[in-house]
Amino acid sequence: MALNGLRVGLLLALAAITAGCATLAPSPPSDQSNICEIFREQPRWYDYARDSEREWGTPIATQMSFIQQESSFRSHVRPDRERLLGVIPWRRPSSAYGYAQAQDPVWGEYREDAGSMMARRTHMKHATDFIGWYNVRTQRITGVSLHNPEHLYLAYHEGQGGYNRGSYRSKPQVQAAARQVAQRASRYESQLQGCESEFRCRRFYQFGPFCRQ
Repeated sequence: MALNGLRVGLLLALAAITAGCATLAPSPPSDQSNICEIFREQPRWYDYARDSEREWGTPIATQMSFIQQESSFRSHVRPDRERLLGVIPWRRPSSAYGYAQAQDPVWGEYREDAGSMMARRTHMKHATDFIGWYNVRTQRITGVSLHNPEHLYLAYHEGQGGYNRGSYRSKPQVQAAARQVAQRASRYESQLQGCESEFRCRRFYQFGPFCRQ
């Protein structure tokens, strides 16, 4: 009886921890059209995107535009399940998951190459770093500039091999999404110029030589 009670207690504790972790994910920003409002709601996201920009070179505005397009800033989103016979929930069309909608194989490559084995697709720090890492690979393989969000997104969606083969040319929806990403990145960049000073060096430990403007 004592052993069974211990098992029940452990299960309840695990359930409580899991439930508590589930509430840690921030809610999507209420105004996703304005990067200043996004960072006012989630100032740490600015820190993560800035760290990724320093490490990999993709502008903050482009990173955040990718994430808005892919997940609307929802941390645990997955593609909708297909319907068997039009009714029964079935398989998902891909393993895409998290803020950046990274799929299992490429996420594994990222963790081995640049990220920690503890990196999670549901954490913005790792999502922004992943996008920076992926875009550098796109630049190396395809020659697309890190300041060309439209074509970076085409390669992000199609993979670098697909991009080089021009697979996106027969996919008007993908082309339209890439244009949206570019337009949003341009708008985010303009907005950020007016508010970035709010987020730089706002913490005591970021002042002095530890704060890189």
